[in-house]
Amino acid sequence: MVNERIQVLDCTLRDGGLGLEDAAKSGLSSVCFDSEAIDRVTNHLKHSRIDIIELGSIEITGDDRRKYAIYRDIESISKVVPKDRTENQMYAALYRGPDTPMDDIPQRQEGYCEAVRVIIRYSELRKSLDFCKGLAVKGYKVFVQPMLTMRYTDQEIQMCIDASNDMGAYALYFVDSYGYMNEQDISRFFERYDSGLDPSIRIGFHAHNNMNLAFSNAISFIQKDSARNLVVDSCILGIGQGAGNLQTEIITDYLNCNLRGNYNYNAILEACEIIEKYWAQNIWGYSVTRLLPAIHKTAYKYSVDLRNRYGLSLMAINHIFSNMPEELRHRYTPENTIRLLAIFGYGNLANNKSEE
Repeated sequence: MVNERIQVLDCTLRDGGLGLEDAAKSGLSSVCFDSEAIDRVTNHLKHSRIDIIELGSIEITGDDRRKYAIYRDIESISKVVPKDRTENQMYAALYRGPDTPMDDIPQRQEGYCEAVRVIIRYSELRKSLDFCKGLAVKGYKVFVQPMLTMRYTDQEIQMCIDASNDMGAYALYFVDSYGYMNEQDISRFFERYDSGLDPSIRIGFHAHNNMNLAFSNAISFIQKDSARNLVVDSCILGIGQGAGNLQTEIITDYLNCNLRGNYNYNAILEACEIIEKYWAQNIWGYSVTRLLPAIHKTAYKYSVDLRNRYGLSLMAINHIFSNMPEELRHRYTPENTIRLLAIFGYGNLANNKSEE
């Protein structure tokens, strides 16, 4: 921990697992985590002295999806927590929405993940916040994660602040889901949160790297003039969905060198050795394909579909994003991609694919 004020939360397994799942769904890759890779990454992160380690996602599913670090319940994911866990190190799980019945979630007990993060579903904001409160009542440290925070109105941001205060959340985040936040946006959200949250609640920041701004935005976040405790997310090699995330090996070196960090860099490099094997698959990282949706404030999966599945040029994708109906921007589905193709005169490409 840095000056007992800044915590690093590594979400390599969770965000990386979802990135691998997305790549499989879009036909980009078939690679996945095996149990050995999950155990080794967890072990190296444990020795790295990273403050918070996110082990994966929880989602209602009938399939065994542990190869993507997706688990059915808190009991299953908690089995990954090391028995010889390092003192003062926290383990976290993420709920991908408010779908799990609260009665099915047990009271927090010794050996379970101490922290739970919840993706706040914009279309079900009240339900998501109530779900978070239910988890807090059950004894978990709750991280409130309003995805694509830039989309929220002032009133909706205030709802998140009020709910976080009411439940005694561990942290309230702002999340740069499409990777287009800049320094001014960081300042605006930070000041709004800092002035509205109870002093005990941390502010968290999750950066995406579509414009290669994750590191500089994280520095802006860390350097805010405030006594507030902070949490900054990162992943080994930035592994994650789309353009990926702030890199753990970059932010921990910065903190070690500039803010008296105490992270074991050799252990982080050991984790890099494992994740580097996935790098060649081009599953995540900066590309113009992943830049264009950030420029146009659009869901990145449209761009991946249009480029990799339908073979559109970058200019064609840019034209579509410049002129697409606003109601579709945040509502990616494969069917909506086909709608865009039809709107902009590429319907034959969709027809050809359906015939394959």
